[in-house]
Amino acid sequence: MLASRHGGDQRRIVVDWAGNLVWTRDCIVPSRPYGHKPDCDREACSAHSGEGLSRLTIRRDTTILREPDPSLAALIELAGSARTINAFTGAGISTESGIPDYRGPGGVWERNAPPTLSDFRENLETRRQYWEERRERYPALRDTQPNAGHLALARLQSGGRLSHVITQNIDGLHQKAGSDPERTIELHGTAHRVRCLDCGALWPAEQIQARLEREPLPSCELCGGLLRAATVLFGQAMPEDALRRAFTVARASDLMLVVGSSLVVQPAARVPQIAIASGARLAIVNNEPTPLDNLADVVVRLSAGAVLSALADALLDV
Repeated sequence: MLASRHGGDQRRIVVDWAGNLVWTRDCIVPSRPYGHKPDCDREACSAHSGEGLSRLTIRRDTTILREPDPSLAALIELAGSARTINAFTGAGISTESGIPDYRGPGGVWERNAPPTLSDFRENLETRRQYWEERRERYPALRDTQPNAGHLALARLQSGGRLSHVITQNIDGLHQKAGSDPERTIELHGTAHRVRCLDCGALWPAEQIQARLEREPLPSCELCGGLLRAATVLFGQAMPEDALRRAFTVARASDLMLVVGSSLVVQPAARVPQIAIASGARLAIVNNEPTPLDNLADVVVRLSAGAVLSALADALLDV
């Protein structure tokens, strides 16, 4: 446990056996799942809020309460002095919501080869398999909830400490967490809309999902063209407007916060590079090394949800 002073408030940092890290003001708050009661006077303790309980998972018999990684303190210090912070997120921020990383266990690349646009257009069986899998799997994606990382970024944005969220993800969890849709840039599109590959018409995903019960291979009602989720496939150009906006936001940053991205998928990975070239500082929160680690001011190898929760609490002086 570490006593730390930030913004005039003394707080303690707690790291549990799983590496989860939480700021509290006055006490350690045992978690609800284990049925423990707090060691403090609940009436007087400012740490006991529903939000605090949902973030903290620690058992009374835990013996590992260790000093947090110094990189977290460095991240908080770096962000504290930044005027314009923008976040760049990848699949790693959503794994804590149960969505597999593309390259991780259970991800797309483990199940089969990455799909391509040409294969989808030319191969009837590819399209049939795609829609069959989507019919079965989309409801789970639709019902997936944002995790502590998404919620923390939304808090930072609503609190005026985060300008934009630029994401490689298609799951919509940033918006579901409360991030401003107008300041959330989806570089690879969204799974929650369906687009005609020929005329470009768009539909809400739920509308097409309902048709799948009677139409295994739905087609565009306007032109008869092929339909697919409004996401970017291998071999397909990224949306020009989204990429242009992302580059503009990157150039205006004085801190680019990368969360859960391998930074190898181009051209999206150019976003933090453009920020650095424009004079921004770089912070990376990711479980694995990235090609830009050597250019980063801070690299944090801890749970994205825990780190971002601690960062939001510190910057918003909760």
